[in-house]
Amino acid sequence: MEDMVFGRRYKVTEKIGSGGMADVYKAVDEVLGRTVAVKVLHAHYAAEPNFVARFRQEAQAAANLSHPNIVNIYDWGREDDTYYLVMEYVKGTDLKELIEQRGPVDPIQAAKIAGQVCSALAEAHGYDVIHRDIKPHNIVITADSTVKVMDFGIARAGNTTMTQTGSVLGTAQYISPEQAQGKTLGPASDLYSLGVTLYELVTGRLPFDADTPVAVALKQVNEEPVPPREIRPSIPASLETVILKAMRKNPSDRYASAKEMREDLKRVISGEAVGAAPAYGAAIDETTVMPAVERSERVRTASAVHPVPERRVSPWVWVAVVAAIALLGVGLAFALGAFSGGDVVVPSVVGMTESEASSTLSAANLVLGEVSTAYSESVELGKIIRQDPGAGSRVEELTPVDIVVSAGIETTTVPDVVGMQEADAITAIREAGLTYDHTEDEFNTEVPEGQVIRSDPEPGAQVAIDSPVVLYVSKGTEKVQVPDVTGKTQADATADLEAEGFKVKTVEKFSETVPKGQVISQSPDPNVFVPAGSQVTITVSKGPEIVIVPDVTTMLEEDARATLTSLGLRVEVVYVDDPDDGVVLEQDPIPNASANKGDTVTLTVGKTGGP
Repeated sequence: MEDMVFGRRYKVTEKIGSGGMADVYKAVDEVLGRTVAVKVLHAHYAAEPNFVARFRQEAQAAANLSHPNIVNIYDWGREDDTYYLVMEYVKGTDLKELIEQRGPVDPIQAAKIAGQVCSALAEAHGYDVIHRDIKPHNIVITADSTVKVMDFGIARAGNTTMTQTGSVLGTAQYISPEQAQGKTLGPASDLYSLGVTLYELVTGRLPFDADTPVAVALKQVNEEPVPPREIRPSIPASLETVILKAMRKNPSDRYASAKEMREDLKRVISGEAVGAAPAYGAAIDETTVMPAVERSERVRTASAVHPVPERRVSPWVWVAVVAAIALLGVGLAFALGAFSGGDVVVPSVVGMTESEASSTLSAANLVLGEVSTAYSESVELGKIIRQDPGAGSRVEELTPVDIVVSAGIETTTVPDVVGMQEADAITAIREAGLTYDHTEDEFNTEVPEGQVIRSDPEPGAQVAIDSPVVLYVSKGTEKVQVPDVTGKTQADATADLEAEGFKVKTVEKFSETVPKGQVISQSPDPNVFVPAGSQVTITVSKGPEIVIVPDVTTMLEEDARATLTSLGLRVEVVYVDDPDDGVVLEQDPIPNASANKGDTVTLTVGKTGGP
């Protein structure tokens, strides 16, 4: 396993899971240095065109989905005879494991989890992508309570027609009735599966189960679930309503969208009444009340065609009818508590201040009970989020009503991550209750590569919990290639270097070979890479050095040679017959003439007896 590398960059470290279509490995992206998950299609599926197409379609569909509650897809490709998908590595606990370890989840917490799943589904459905396999196993909660929906392994774009003949993709305990029947699926199918997941989350049991997947699927199509509150009475009635609406058999009777379902879940969390009608009431309407209305209409129609002859009714009959109605009204009043002298209806105080709630409850012969606070993103600071007993309940007079008052949006302090390595900074941000947004890389000459330069919001700022934080990380000092300016004029060379951001230092030097004003050499050398803004020294030619030829006539040859060569001049000697043996008689150039260093001076030297 240690030798497994995908795409020449994803090195496997361990196997972390296996599903119906693929194995999942934990790996390190050796290019970016981050931990990823690599999903590898099973070998026996890699040769099947339909499965390969579905696997590739997963990557293409999921690549468009960028959302905090959806596992990100980074890359995909083919390795030898199989296909792989690279995704965000999520460390956490899936809901199935959570239920098995702890049993039913607190209803309000379950509503919060389902709300985040709705956010993920709203994003996917916006791209016409149906997940098709929403279940507790595919929903993970991270250490910072972020919900991640994963495994779009059997997702498909809604406008495609790719199917597998004779099979139903999904997990029997969670599939919708239309999915079990192989019908066309829409967003409502995912909401049904989420309803089943939420049912299991709050009750600890599945709504439908049997010995075989086919038997379970038949129950999904034909049977109604046991209402969750019959299993666990502490579940809020509003949450039960949400669950049962999501699990309606007819897709059109469910929530119109994931966003609409999320809004009702928010109401459950805040203790408000939900927008959905109780599912079981609607079911009764469909099977019982409506046929009765139809029968009633038939009777009236028949009566209109065949009127009943008018008959005289005895006055005593009317007296009996009035008495019966009066007795029925008195009995109904007793049933409703009108004469009990002690029962009152609890008014709604949600949205009020504590003072307003106290006055309202007092007017209803009730008293304010325990007052607690909770953070809220949707309810204004100081306003009541929820109450117990709930609005509409009948209780005895002077019953205390407990309230939860909004403490406003929960805030936290942005930690100082300047100077940290990027990975450590991300951990610090998440531990502070904030969300890591993304990283912007910048060149910086003062901050070492890989360290945080600054953050947005800045360290010490007070922000709402879960606020996004952007990190600005150093790419180190920018390196720039030095251009070749040798042979150019001083002005052109300086302009070229400064255009690349270099500082220019100029030194001059005499040169017998390079014309005056041109660059003889440069340091650093041409084409090497140096930090941006570095200094480049150019050596510019002053042309040949000029010297004044001294008067060496009457000097001995040896002394004349020494004098001229010390000035950088060359010497040639012509001997003539002269009694002044060894004395310079003439010179060319003449004394005090100008000459270039390196020029030749010809000396005429006397020599007894001739040359």
